[in-house]
Amino acid sequence: MMPRIFHVWRRLDPAALVPALLVLALHLALGGRYDLFRDELYFIVCGQHPAFGYVDQPPGVPLMAATLYGLGLGAWGLRLPSAVAAGALVWLAVRFVRLLGGTGLALGLAALACAIAPMLMGLAATLNTSAFDPLAWTAVAYLVVKASRTETDRPLLFAGLVAGLALQVKYSMVFWVAGLIIGLVLTSERRLLLRPAFWTGAVLTAAIALPSFMWQAVHGFPFLELGAAAKAKNADIPLLPFIANQFFVMNPALTPLWITGLLAPFVAKPLKDLRFLVIGAAVVVVIVRVGHGKDYYLAPLYPMLFVIGAVALAPLARTRAGRTATGVGAAAAVACSALAAPMALPILSPPVLEAYMHRIGASPQQQERSFKGTLLPQVMADQLGWHDFVGQVEAAWNRIPVSARAATAIKVDNYGEAAALDLYGKGLPPALSGHNQYFLWGLRGQKPIDVLSIQNNLAALRPYCRQVIQLGTTWSRYAMTFENGRVIALCRGVKPPLVTLWPSLKHYS
Repeated sequence: MMPRIFHVWRRLDPAALVPALLVLALHLALGGRYDLFRDELYFIVCGQHPAFGYVDQPPGVPLMAATLYGLGLGAWGLRLPSAVAAGALVWLAVRFVRLLGGTGLALGLAALACAIAPMLMGLAATLNTSAFDPLAWTAVAYLVVKASRTETDRPLLFAGLVAGLALQVKYSMVFWVAGLIIGLVLTSERRLLLRPAFWTGAVLTAAIALPSFMWQAVHGFPFLELGAAAKAKNADIPLLPFIANQFFVMNPALTPLWITGLLAPFVAKPLKDLRFLVIGAAVVVVIVRVGHGKDYYLAPLYPMLFVIGAVALAPLARTRAGRTATGVGAAAAVACSALAAPMALPILSPPVLEAYMHRIGASPQQQERSFKGTLLPQVMADQLGWHDFVGQVEAAWNRIPVSARAATAIKVDNYGEAAALDLYGKGLPPALSGHNQYFLWGLRGQKPIDVLSIQNNLAALRPYCRQVIQLGTTWSRYAMTFENGRVIALCRGVKPPLVTLWPSLKHYS
């Protein structure tokens, strides 16, 4: 029995498994400290309406969220998959280093970087579609390199499987696949394109992703419309500040590692077969910049670059000076990530986090125009204030005469507000919104005469109402700024009827 256990332990690779379990434990320990994130609320409600796709994402995460939420484990249980993905990424990074011939120090550097890079920590802090990208993109890169280096076909089939499953979570895998194919075409690794297994894997990817893409086609590809709208919603960050922010969010002390990962395949002969990965990464960067993408859209590229950089730099640490430099660099990386960790993970309470950020002079980059003035990073602020919001809407609802409530609907501006009301509200009708998937759900079986509307501009509501009565306002100190100061108003006698107005309320973003 013991020899078998020892054999399994060695196959799991302790050097990879131990740091992976430590990362998993960290995320599990912190997973339930804050409330549900805006998108988590929305995912749950979407998953409660099962479909092959949704306006803004494939079905994977919504179905996962609704299932986990139904178990009653709260935010902690909902975030189990993200925590597992964070740990699995560290394990995979170590395995990737071994594939490239790295040992010892290279294993440690790659594991450390993937474990403590602030952006990677933040992505795994909630259940979201981006939480699985670093693992999926790195896995596809690993499997394609393995197929090339071992001259075996099975990794290509697994790469197709991973890509297909990833496309059921987030469509961004299309960009990585496109980048890899361009990289293969432009390098000697194009020989992989001649192997039948490559195309079998591609067919497998397409087959798995087909239901979601068919749903998009049937509904007029709303995701493309949403992507075009994101250009206006996202802040137009100039190139230099965008790049500077990459250094910060990925840990400045880790910069030599990923920069080396970009350059090494073009200067180190043993790594020249990895040039297609760097070219693929460059393609993704161009796509993200052209599309006004957010900083975290590039996060899935870094684990692969950390791995290549670790393999390339480790031999330089054989001298005393090299060992000293590596030790200082690793210590600096840990210190930087420790400094940034409270802004990526829910380590501190909101008041303490606010004071901490003020003390160190930190402020999050404004990734969307509407974020201006928010006190905490979005990953924190969007987990706060939802119960306050629902309580304020409930208070306004309870001021409406009981006899009028059956003919009164509640309309909000965005899916976070709508989902919070659907999940946390007591005695409220299903929330209505023109935002993303909520628009397709329409009036949700209601035929309202009056509408309790939560919006910014009371004057804009008056032309559509026989009478407007303000019943409250929204406020929660640590919520996103744009959620505060909204008017809660009863629009009596909607004109024309809401069913007539509905097409004009469509808002994909």
